Amino acid sequence: MPDLEIKPNGTPPIQFSVMLKNRAGALSSLVRLLRGDHIEVIGLSVQDSRDACVVRLVLSDPDNAMRIFMEKGIPHTTSEIAVIGLTETGGGLARALDTLRAAETNVDFAYSLMSHPEGKSLMALHLEDTHFGMSVLHNAGFKVYYEEDLVR
Repeated sequence: MPDLEIKPNGTPPIQFSVMLKNRAGALSSLVRLLRGDHIEVIGLSVQDSRDACVVRLVLSDPDNAMRIFMEKGIPHTTSEIAVIGLTETGGGLARALDTLRAAETNVDFAYSLMSHPEGKSLMALHLEDTHFGMSVLHNAGFKVYYEEDLVR
């Protein structure tokens, strides 16, 4: 059986979950606030409801984003995610999901990120055990991206 531990190659990427009022311009205002401090949105997922929405963000500078959210009183949580590179064609996504299923680890949710400067398509995965899932994916030959790889 292959070794399922990966050598520490960096910090797992951080995802912010921000609760916004479900009204026109709320997301735009948040993105402009971040851009004002040169923080780029690398990944975005929006889950809406009638009164509020949850915005999941992967950002180019999580430390400064955390500072801004704290200073402005913007309600948020953070969680570690796994980010992998996929090829534009082929069964990369299916193979990744099959790999995680075979390892008996659950995917809570997933979404694609903006293209990486190297041209790779990136997928963010929120897993029940991020470190284990990253190890499994790495050992299956997937390129696992760390926070340091995503900072632009």
